Amino acid sequence: MTSNFFRTLTTIVADLSRDIPAEQRYRQLLDAIVGLFPCDAAALLKLEGTQLRPLAFEGLTTDTLGRRFEVAEHPRLQRLLHSRQPVRFEADSRLPDPYDGLVEDQDMELHVHDCMGASLYIDDKPWGVLTLDAMDTGTFDNIDDTELRTVISLTEATVKAAARMDALAAKAEHQLMVTKALLDEKGAGAESEMIGSSKAMTELKQEISVVAQSHLSVLVEGETGVGKEVVARRIHFQSQRNQGPLVQINCAALPESIAESELFGHIRGAFSGASADRAGKFEIADGGTLFLDEIGELSLSIQAKLLRALQSGEIQRVGRDQPLRVDVRIVAATNRDLQQEVNAGRFRADLYHRLSVYPLSVPPLRERGKDILLLAGYALEADQRRLRVQGLRLSEEAKQNLLSYPWPGNVRELNHLLSRAALRAISSQGRDRNIIIIRPNHLGLDASDLGTAQAETATSAESQEFIPAVSLEEATNLKDATDLFQRRLIEQVLIHHRGNQAAAARQLGIHRSNFYRLLQRLGLKA
Repeated sequence: MTSNFFRTLTTIVADLSRDIPAEQRYRQLLDAIVGLFPCDAAALLKLEGTQLRPLAFEGLTTDTLGRRFEVAEHPRLQRLLHSRQPVRFEADSRLPDPYDGLVEDQDMELHVHDCMGASLYIDDKPWGVLTLDAMDTGTFDNIDDTELRTVISLTEATVKAAARMDALAAKAEHQLMVTKALLDEKGAGAESEMIGSSKAMTELKQEISVVAQSHLSVLVEGETGVGKEVVARRIHFQSQRNQGPLVQINCAALPESIAESELFGHIRGAFSGASADRAGKFEIADGGTLFLDEIGELSLSIQAKLLRALQSGEIQRVGRDQPLRVDVRIVAATNRDLQQEVNAGRFRADLYHRLSVYPLSVPPLRERGKDILLLAGYALEADQRRLRVQGLRLSEEAKQNLLSYPWPGNVRELNHLLSRAALRAISSQGRDRNIIIIRPNHLGLDASDLGTAQAETATSAESQEFIPAVSLEEATNLKDATDLFQRRLIEQVLIHHRGNQAAAARQLGIHRSNFYRLLQRLGLKA
């Protein structure tokens, strides 16, 4: 072996321990190989499924990097891949060359040239091939077989080193994202407290305690701002997965073009801008809980891919053929009526049934009575810390206004309104006072809204108190009388809840799915 060979060998071995990008590692390797075995073109191709993808090359046109060589369509590459020994093709071989028209400065077919290569195996599995081409016949006649085999072994070692470093980098990124998710959970721990002692909230807490210990998927339903995220966090913290991450993704803020990548991850080069492998939310949530907020906003195409992942327990990164098994508990949330979305063709029925194994309905704030004051006290304590003041208090009139308002924006609206009111009260009374009183004028609630809400409450109460009896003239048997009474009662409750079927079912003590069926049997619509 020549001194040049040993110098090159030393350079290749030294690169094995260096932390450099895979592309640079492969390029330097090919430079070293071409220096040892002078040729006009060299390429390193990785096997991905049934195709060979160029990772690095010398002497070929730039567009080679974007090509994918189907092994079955290229006899030379197929022969290289299926041989564990280096292969040299005869100069007059009639097998088509995959690089015809791709060698720089050569626009014609490569009829007569030297061509050789070898398969590369990692852990006894085919990884790809190394190819060498020279325009002059006889270029490779004097290659030392021992030197060639040594270089092939070093190429395999380089590939394995690059793969391991990429895997370590991916693992480090994954651990960083998991750690961030866990820290976010810790920081949001207080926000997972469910404030309220109303009947509706007590029942919801009991339902959460029941389902949290199971593995079932949960669909959290409720209007905007009721605290569906708090419910999801409580489910996770009370589950046996509470040592794993709780990963949240807002489906409403997820553009369809990147939704698949965000959910399932991608590999480097899968699409424009994918400069490195990246784990998706499913991988990050492995062993924990994945919270899909506003699930009703996902497009039908993404719904189909999500359903496949839920059914199989496997995901597939964009650009990768091999599936990856994950252990994830799904909690989804929506402010839409998904049953109606299914009926309208905007949401997949199979995905709806997969998600709603255990549905939970979060009551709107207007149905929670004096919970409003408990939530106000909680919010004002937080405002005191943020605004660095003491003694934020509500006047009795302000409390009555809060109880009378219908709260279309629910808990979120209450929190924002109180923050604004606190600022106004501080501005008018000064920061140095021990007690700062928030009065009705600080709340800024419209008097007409308060009057309307009070009038509606009174009207609803009156209408609920009177449910007409069923006479013998109207029904001649018990079944007809029962159906007529049920119909009148349900109509009154639906009027009281403004057509909200979930709230009506909750008040009547009927499971929501049974309530839908009862409406259909009685011929009622909300």
